[in-house]
Formats: sequence, structure tokens, C-alpha cells
Amino acid sequence: MSTPPGRLLALLSLLQARRDWPGQVLAERLEVSPRTVRRDVERLRELGYPVTSTKGPDGGYRLDAGEDLPPLLFDDEQAVALTVALRIAAAEGGGIGDGAARALTTVGQVLPARLRHRVEALSEATFAGRGGTGVDPAVLLAVGDAVRARAVLRFDLRDAPRRAEPHHLLHRAGRWYLLAWDLDRDDWRTFRLDRITLKVPTGPRFTPRPVPGGDPATFVEARFKGSTSRDAWPCTGRVVLARPAAEVAELAGDGTVEPLDDRTCRLVLGSWSWISLAGAIARFDAEVRDVSPAPLRAAFGTLAARWQRATG
Repeated sequence: MSTPPGRLLALLSLLQARRDWPGQVLAERLEVSPRTVRRDVERLRELGYPVTSTKGPDGGYRLDAGEDLPPLLFDDEQAVALTVALRIAAAEGGGIGDGAARALTTVGQVLPARLRHRVEALSEATFAGRGGTGVDPAVLLAVGDAVRARAVLRFDLRDAPRRAEPHHLLHRAGRWYLLAWDLDRDDWRTFRLDRITLKVPTGPRFTPRPVPGGDPATFVEARFKGSTSRDAWPCTGRVVLARPAAEVAELAGDGTVEPLDDRTCRLVLGSWSWISLAGAIARFDAEVRDVSPAPLRAAFGTLAARWQRATG
């Protein structure tokens, strides 16, 4: 969980779950660095939480028993953003799913009625992908309201006016995206929320269009891979690399790695073009053989000639 308020509440939930927590374990559960944990612990202490440090080889932190915990105070936008972040963390897991779920229950019990409908609107409009930060909470809430109301959005993108029918919000790889039918391009588009400037009021109501394939998450993941039909790279190739499988796996992303012996492995990898795939394989800095299919071999030849010309 990358937002500081959400992290603090998740940290509190973990500290209440058991007496002692090694610092490194807390860092792993929260998916942050030990330095960030130390900084968050200091914030909790400043808020009045009695978090003490424990000594020893696995030195860590403890929330003293028998103390009354002071309340955390948030404004409306922070409270909604925190609730949404906790829902995403609870759904994605990542080692803190249980803690985020407990924290979400705590927040839900005290969330004012005026905010509850906005949280529900965002929850209905949002589906989680891998890994949102960097977006104005007011924009996120306004887009979520438009999705639920089925109201046409008007906004500027790079100073160009656009009109779109908002269908779903996507939280992916640390950013927020909107899946919408672009009325100016007459096609489906994804828009980064941190790059748009909303205009008010919203436009007329619209009837939702069926998302191709029926599953918004699969459709958007396919679009990010450059595919228009299914969640798969349009270009996939196989090679044998003269490098240990363990080393290749660290950089293979969503590719598959099969060890052949201690020094070689077979890699199956995808990309949006054959040239980009050949370039991605070249970054493994290893001898390559048994390249297939033919378009990938041709792409290696194109790059070899291009790099030869670049060397003079």
C-alpha cells in the first residue's frame, strides 16, 4: 500500500495483531523498505501511539498493551481515498490483505453517511489490476461518480478537449486509468487520470456499451499489451539463452523460463512487435540460439544490421 494514510492504518492493524514484530518482517508485509517502516513508526508516535522499539538480533517494534489508542483524523477526501486504498489492498493481498480488511472494517464503522455513498460509487466503478497514486482525489471521486451515474465526461487531455462515456476505473501498476468509449474517436480508450483535466458539468446520461469479451480487466490488460482481441502479446517467441535460468527469471516479467542445464535455459517471451521482442531478448546479455518463429529471426537480423551501422 503506497499511500501514507493507508500504510499507517495497515501498520497499526499489524501491530495490534501480535505483540512483537521484527522490523524486516513488517517491511516485507507492508512491501516497503525498513527505513519507511521506521519513518511510519515515528509518525504513529507523533500521533500518540505508544510504539516501542525492541532490541535483539531481530529488533523491531511493539504496540504497548493496555493503552488507549488516539484517533486518526482525516478530511473527507483523505477518508474516501483511504477506504478505497484499503479495499484494493484487501483484495490484492500482498501479505497485508488480512490487516487491510480489519482496518477497512474499523474505518467503515465510523465513516460518515455523507461519505459512504461516494465510497460505494467508487467500489462499483473500480476493478483492481496489478499493483494508485499520483492522482488528485477530487478527480478520482468525480470520475467514480460519473461512472456510477452513467454521465458523459468532458475533459482536456494534453490541452485537447475530449468527450467520453466512462465505464470502469482501473488501478494498475501504481496508477489510475479510466476505461471509456471515446466519443471523438469512436472507439474504446484508456485514459490516465493524472493526465486529464475535468470540465464541469458532466454531459448527458448514456446507455452502457458491452465491453468486448465481457470482462473489463481482461480487455484492458490486452490493450496494454497491444492486443485488440485477447489478453496476450501479439508477438511471442522462443529462444535458448546461454545463461542460468535463475538469472533470466529475474528479468523475464510475464515470460516463462525453462532450465535446460546449469548454464542454459529456454525463454518464451512476448511483446507488442517482433523488433521490440528481439530488443527485449538482447537485454539478457547472453548468446542466443534456436530462435523461433521466423519473424523473430528476421527481427534479430534487422537489429543486427541497424546496430552495425550505428557502430560506423
